[in-house]
Amino acid sequence: MTQPSDFIEINRTLTQDEFNRFADLSGDDNPIHVDRDFSARTSFGRTVSHGMLLYTILRGLAGRLAPGARQVSQELMFPAPTFADEPIRFLARLEEQDGSHMRIAMRAEKVETEECVCDASGVFSREEAPA
Repeated sequence: MTQPSDFIEINRTLTQDEFNRFADLSGDDNPIHVDRDFSARTSFGRTVSHGMLLYTILRGLAGRLAPGARQVSQELMFPAPTFADEPIRFLARLEEQDGSHMRIAMRAEKVETEECVCDASGVFSREEAPA
């Protein structure tokens, strides 16, 4: 059974300003993320979050479950878009632990519909990195 300390959940509503700032930091200024006029003409109809912005938030939650551990692998899928000003629930759960390694499942979903927008898992290690 998973203990309460093995699970973290937060709700966030990302803004267009955050999309723009992430584009500036990452260099990913694809117009689907930052240009409202361009995005309005796409099948999405409006700007869409960077997938890695979503994952960055999930990675931060995983770090709270595994303080000091380094990530050694990850798997990511982005099955649906996330739009500006849309409430999103971010969840991270410790799935298994084997010695110094642990697997953490992560998910971001729309609060209103529970539709998954990022499905992820990562393996984290507390071992020293090879020199």
